[in-house]
Amino acid sequence: MKTRITVILVVILTLSVALLLAACGDTTTSGAPATLTKLTVGASPAPHAEILEFVKPALKEAGYDLEIIVFTDYVLPNTSLQAGELDANYFQHVPYLINFNKENGTDIASAVEIHFEPLGIYAGRADDLSNVAIGAEIGVPADTTNEARALQLLAAQGLITLKEGVGLEATPLDIVDNPKQLKFFESEAALLPRVLKDVDFAVINGNYAIDADITDKILAAESSDSEGAQRFCNIVAVKSGNENDPGVLALIKALTTDETRQFILDTYGGYVVPVF
Repeated sequence: MKTRITVILVVILTLSVALLLAACGDTTTSGAPATLTKLTVGASPAPHAEILEFVKPALKEAGYDLEIIVFTDYVLPNTSLQAGELDANYFQHVPYLINFNKENGTDIASAVEIHFEPLGIYAGRADDLSNVAIGAEIGVPADTTNEARALQLLAAQGLITLKEGVGLEATPLDIVDNPKQLKFFESEAALLPRVLKDVDFAVINGNYAIDADITDKILAAESSDSEGAQRFCNIVAVKSGNENDPGVLALIKALTTDETRQFILDTYGGYVVPVF
């Protein structure tokens, strides 16, 4: 009789444990679901892909396997997103996105603002902005929005004067005074660090300067109260209509925590400024 009771107790205990495990769901020992949903995000190498690497563990806990696809240009991340090859991308600011949609017929939207990267003037063959030679050559980004920022930064240093009110629509045609007879070398933004040795100065996006390890060559940068700082925050972008997709919401949550903010500040200092 005693043996029979023991067997019954063992059976009851076994069933209780099984029910408890079922109630807890299919999870790993870390608390993350055993079956993860893939989330594919395109990004520039630095700082975007590095920040995404930092939030991978948080996304895993939320049930997502983050796959980061690294791009070294400003076109393919958007065309890949539009084609459905990515769930989101993280590399651009809203003015660039608006212009890209207009020129390419894409339908991509901003999901959240993450950080601002001040545009900087970097030393090439010369390193003194107070004594710029006549006819000096300056590399600037070729895309519309970043070139306007570059010209505004040069104007803020007193090197050129732009047409009044032109703002962030400025092009070289809007220069009304160029006392140093500066020449402009227009290049794809990603390539500017490579041509730095061949020009006197170059105006380079912060992410490309970080990736090329040339931050020690910076001579001037956009101020925190500049028009650029107010408008050119880097965003997570998605196809229009997918802003509230569960994976996108999980990505936004992971990217906007206090821990992520501190990681950005500790890792990049003033070259990348969180805005959340």
